Amino acid sequence: MTVGTSTSVDPSRVLDAAIEALKLPGAELPLDDVERAIRVVPNDPRLWHVKGLMFRAQDRRELAIPALEEAVRLAPSEPLIVHGYARTLLEAGLPSVDEFGRALKLNPNDPAIIKGLVSALVAAGRSHDAIEGLELAVRRSPLWTDGHTLLASLRWSHGERAQFARSFDEALTQYPNSLELRREQLAALVNAGAYEEALGRAEQGARLFANQILFSMYGAAILSERGDVEAADPLFDKLTVLKIADIDVWRVRHLLRSGRVQDASRAIDSWLQTPDQHRFWHYAASTWRLTGDPRLDWLEGDARLIGEYDLADRLPPLERLAEILRNLHTSKSELLAQSVRGGTQTDGNLFHRIEPEIIALREVVRQAVQEHAAQLPPMDSAHPTLRLRPDRAQFTGAWSVRLQAGGSHANHVHPMGWLSSALYIVLPPDLGREHSGWLTLGEPQAELGVSLPPHRLVEPRAGRLALFPSWMWHGTRPFAEGERITVAFDVAPV
Repeated sequence: MTVGTSTSVDPSRVLDAAIEALKLPGAELPLDDVERAIRVVPNDPRLWHVKGLMFRAQDRRELAIPALEEAVRLAPSEPLIVHGYARTLLEAGLPSVDEFGRALKLNPNDPAIIKGLVSALVAAGRSHDAIEGLELAVRRSPLWTDGHTLLASLRWSHGERAQFARSFDEALTQYPNSLELRREQLAALVNAGAYEEALGRAEQGARLFANQILFSMYGAAILSERGDVEAADPLFDKLTVLKIADIDVWRVRHLLRSGRVQDASRAIDSWLQTPDQHRFWHYAASTWRLTGDPRLDWLEGDARLIGEYDLADRLPPLERLAEILRNLHTSKSELLAQSVRGGTQTDGNLFHRIEPEIIALREVVRQAVQEHAAQLPPMDSAHPTLRLRPDRAQFTGAWSVRLQAGGSHANHVHPMGWLSSALYIVLPPDLGREHSGWLTLGEPQAELGVSLPPHRLVEPRAGRLALFPSWMWHGTRPFAEGERITVAFDVAPV
């Protein structure tokens, strides 16, 4: 897009066009026009700001930061500009506590800035300060549910198990009728497997809100998840007629757990042509394997859906990558509601960082994703993977996992992704013993009580990248000694 020549450019038009382009995913960004406009009005902070945002949108934060820094110099009291600079520093892996502090002074009540400051403090090794700050913030704003959820997650990841979600109770003493607080507290407790405490909260909510299905849903789900199938049955029977995806996900799990596979399959079928289908494909794969449904071959039978790519000769030195990644693992234990067991997972999007080695890694795996996409079976508008074929790999998230001796990944899925991954950087020494440390694909979550072996096993090798559909069950077998460091990412379904 070109708005004008260097002698006739209209900076206001260029700015408007750039802002509109940033709002449209995949749109061409008019960087050249912005550069020309800056030469005309070099002291306009808005142009420097939008230039930085365009570089950021292109995953070029090393170029975004100088532009945003200049915008802050020109407009040091503009909250949006100061916050954007702080956010980009944090994403890039650079110190950002002071910048978030400045942004917070300019806009003290912005939840996004508070959450950014918390992340900046954690990244700086100041988790205690982050927790104390969040405690103060939720006391001042007791209805800020995202703040309570973040505080519970922080407490959990730093080793606090008992009463990690207590701030919800403190807020509910002031606002007992807040359904949002009660909903998010239940979600946190269930994600932690604190079923007895969660059931008590669900029963309390049901007494206060007799006609609110939230508490009936959680009551049924919790009873089933803790193994009390008979008590859950009548609750699910009452909820089935509502045809709500949140309820039917729990109901499908309940039916599989209780051995009613055909009923589960029928319940799943009713969702496979809806916008919520991404929440059911992994359950479909398991039920179709159990029932011998011929659709299973269509869903997962083509070997090309899964790829193994040995990238060691294309990646930066693995020893250097391992050194960088180890320094990013600052949590004391696994994150809340994650699959890691006996290890830690990094915070933030790893591929936003600007270490040269991380940038190089990102582009190598981006190319591997394109190679994998090029060899996939023909497009199929009904298939959860083959209905898409992105022109360029965009990453919805990227992170590193470090497992210690005895560590594993519980089987899980990433329903919001297109492709998911495991890239092996450091491996334990006992990989040859009964597939210890291997990647499992297609093996259902243990909590379902469904006895199915993996659809496929992937042998880890240093520098090997495994790619597979995000809807597919995946996990990691435990290993006895050493450490295992991986990089993982999700490719966006666009």
